[in-house]
Amino acid sequence: MVKAIEAYGIPVVHIATVVPISQTVGANRIVPAVAIPHPLGNPALTHEEEKEIRTKIVSKALEALQTRLRTRLYLNGNNKEIYPWISSMT
Repeated sequence: MVKAIEAYGIPVVHIATVVPISQTVGANRIVPAVAIPHPLGNPALTHEEEKEIRTKIVSKALEALQTRLRTRLYLNGNNKEIYPWISSMT
């Protein structure tokens, strides 16, 4: 589905709990999520800590959407290009 949406010129970001699957299906922009049962948070954390996690993930996704790509782009948490757009939150 990613390729079909991007074929219309609409950028797509996968917030993914299993990054290799997103790579396999050809996602161009991938931001790792926290965990399968709670991709955008951790119920064991305080409300403020969860909000901080969500803010980081969504900020990375918005950064990915604004990135013009020729190939996949992967940035780690230090914005170091490692593999085309899979972002690490560390």
